[in-house]
Amino acid sequence: MTATAETLQSETKRSWVPLIGLFLAQILMSFNVAALPISIGGMVADFGVPPTTASTTIVVYGLVVAALVMTGAKLGQRVGWVLIFRCVIVVFAGSSLMMILAPSVGWAIAGQCLAGAAAAIIVPSLVALIAENYSGDQQATAIGSLGSARALSGISAFLIGGTLGTLVGWRPVFMIVLALAIAVFLFSFKLRSDKGDAGIRIDLVASALIGLSIMLLTLGFNNLNGWGAFFATPGAPFDVLGISPAPMLIVFGIIFGQAFFAWTRRRMRQDKVPLVDLSVLGSPSERAAVYAMFVVVALEAALNFTVPMYIQIVQGRTPFETSLAMMPFNLTVFITATLVVRFYKRFSPRTIGMAAFVLTTCALVWLSFVVTNNWETLPTILGLIVFGIGQGALVTLMFNVLVTAAPAELAGDVGSIRGSTQNLASAVGTAVVGALLVALLSVGVGRAVAEHPELPDDLVTQVDLDSVNFVSNDRLEEVLSQTDATGAQVEAAVQLNEEQRLRALKLGLLILAGLSAIAILPASRLPRYRPHEIPAPDAASTGS
Repeated sequence: MTATAETLQSETKRSWVPLIGLFLAQILMSFNVAALPISIGGMVADFGVPPTTASTTIVVYGLVVAALVMTGAKLGQRVGWVLIFRCVIVVFAGSSLMMILAPSVGWAIAGQCLAGAAAAIIVPSLVALIAENYSGDQQATAIGSLGSARALSGISAFLIGGTLGTLVGWRPVFMIVLALAIAVFLFSFKLRSDKGDAGIRIDLVASALIGLSIMLLTLGFNNLNGWGAFFATPGAPFDVLGISPAPMLIVFGIIFGQAFFAWTRRRMRQDKVPLVDLSVLGSPSERAAVYAMFVVVALEAALNFTVPMYIQIVQGRTPFETSLAMMPFNLTVFITATLVVRFYKRFSPRTIGMAAFVLTTCALVWLSFVVTNNWETLPTILGLIVFGIGQGALVTLMFNVLVTAAPAELAGDVGSIRGSTQNLASAVGTAVVGALLVALLSVGVGRAVAEHPELPDDLVTQVDLDSVNFVSNDRLEEVLSQTDATGAQVEAAVQLNEEQRLRALKLGLLILAGLSAIAILPASRLPRYRPHEIPAPDAASTGS
């Protein structure tokens, strides 16, 4: 960047007040998502429904966001980002009112459908409005704030939501969501944006293809555990020749995804407006940023599933205690996502990306060796902090690479790709690590039982080893009390369970470390430039 350009940039620095509204909008969505798991127990008690029905609120929110986010980006370009942003914030406020006043679980599910539809437009809106309101160093800082907002809302939802849910009830948690929506709406009047282009037509075929693809992929991955990774379990809604529907949904999701890309390329060759302009992924460095973003979000989701699962299910802790155990990690992500922009002037995205993946890899390897049945040990906390540094840096960096490389008018397309990537990666990371850990545990238990003569075959036949899962020692003792096991055999089985749970966890962390190490390869294809050397977007899209 020339001295003249730097001078011009310094002269056009804008107030941070508009960013407060965008920051709160990210917190609004993330707080709502984090509040849903906390509220399931309260909804079960209030509505008299099973937990699986109450958890549908989480499923429908994620599915609607994932299916509509690309269509939402195009709506924003057509209507105008500020106008549609205000409208969907009102819709989000309405969804929180439905949650607060819901007379039945059906109203709660409908409320989260509305929230998901609103979030599908808010996600690309945030990127587009940052691009239209900030540039240069301010833009990089603003992008970093979105990553830190996700971590901050996760902490606050568990602490505030957990406290309110315990002392008052689950509905007041969504009063906070409503207050956030009102605040975001008021701050939206500080935003500036170009008017929409009424001439933009929404490609309904592409919208249907990508919506179906992401919904099928999300449903397939989310149900790998419940329905079976290959062969159908008793919990599967149906099967085809004994095969689980989960992998079939994943296959069909991939097919629809490929059809979407083929259709979009065809429209671009015909000079028609596509649902998403694939030129934002035109260079190897931009595609590498998407691959790397997918991996780091999947790793974050895997760790966010593994640690709470182990603390709550295995150790029997409360959600509040779980949030305290995860606080070092979440705080580290929050701080790193905010401060990493300070390194952009000294190091290239390639250097920062590769170094961050080295940190996440080392952290996961370290955790696999030091983790015990107590997550509050100093070595374990240090491992989570190091992983949080790498993860916080990566999410902000990859997002910044994509926004920087694209023209401002395509910022909404970048936002939709970010939203789709993060939603899908989160589902894949959670589901795959869950299936992996259960598989490792099942193999370990089966082998250990064969090696322990004090656990005879007649006792083993009374326990279904085909449905091995992570359970607490108390739950295992309860199950064994219904068998012919002696006191010594129960003690041996509990010890075996402890050993194999920990072994499965350690192996799972090592496998995640291997995935993190592989991700260094796409990170090595990130741009070499530093922010003050950034070429114009049209030039940046032709190479790295």
